[in-house]
Amino acid sequence: MRTARAFRIHHNADGHRAGVETLTIADPKPGEVLVRVHFSSINYKDALAGTGKGKILRQFPLIGGIDASGTVEVSAHSDFHPGDAVLTTGWGLSFDHDGGYCEYLCVPGDWLTMLPPGLDLAGSMTLGTAGLTAALAAHQMLLNGQEPAMGPILVTGASGGVGCIALALLAKLGFEVAAVSGKSELHPWLQSLGAGQILGRDQLPGGQRPLEKAVWGGAIDNVGGDMLGQITRTLAPNGSIASIGLAAGTELNTTVMPFILRGIKLLGCNSVDVSKVLRQQLWSRLAEDWRVDLEPIRTDTISLDALPATFERMLAGQTHGRVLVDLQAS
Repeated sequence: MRTARAFRIHHNADGHRAGVETLTIADPKPGEVLVRVHFSSINYKDALAGTGKGKILRQFPLIGGIDASGTVEVSAHSDFHPGDAVLTTGWGLSFDHDGGYCEYLCVPGDWLTMLPPGLDLAGSMTLGTAGLTAALAAHQMLLNGQEPAMGPILVTGASGGVGCIALALLAKLGFEVAAVSGKSELHPWLQSLGAGQILGRDQLPGGQRPLEKAVWGGAIDNVGGDMLGQITRTLAPNGSIASIGLAAGTELNTTVMPFILRGIKLLGCNSVDVSKVLRQQLWSRLAEDWRVDLEPIRTDTISLDALPATFERMLAGQTHGRVLVDLQAS
């Protein structure tokens, strides 16, 4: 039997507890694949789950980490063979199934995507769940007729994982991009990713009327709450908003007027339940036509043992870009 180090999360009558443990790893059952994990990443949801500050996990104990990349060790699925390079994001990882913060991960083969040509294992997790979410947002906006000629795209929470990748991706696709960030020290970095304009959180144009002057052609919103409501009032006719985050709240205060009189579209982006076919398409685009420079996006690489401190830094707003977890360095 194999053993592996894993970051495991517990919650019981005594409260929350999480840390690195050594576990026994069983061989895969029919239809499953055992992956030797090389990399995972840290997303806001991971930090909430790992610290117990958010109700993310459905059962306990559970290994954290909502994504992973690695090589197939043992396969009981006809589509995969030992040595194949694969990745997985979403599905039930770190929700109701053990996640990627382990040296070995056993999952249904249908949850895996072959690593597309043009991406290596580290690059795939520099993108990870955040990159797939940004790609899904761009995909949906393009399907709904978003064009550069409609005006600049506003990206809120631009220094976060989804935000910075979305910013770089939209610039790659030929859009003018405006970034919202409260971290003035990161403005040069955001500009290097493709931001043509940067606004503070309190600098969004417009007031509280049902319709304000149209400023943005579209938006990718990682914040929610009042900021999302404000964006609906200042979007150009037929523009789209891809709604991804809720850090500022879950309520949406707006009216139907932007939807009726300007025909704007509010697009929900749930990268957890994306179909296998669309996942493969999006990963292929991220590796080829939509490929962006990953070097400035990845800002840190850590080991399993550094997860607790990094979770706290992320929740305190002290991280930016993408944080990679190297499972082979543990």
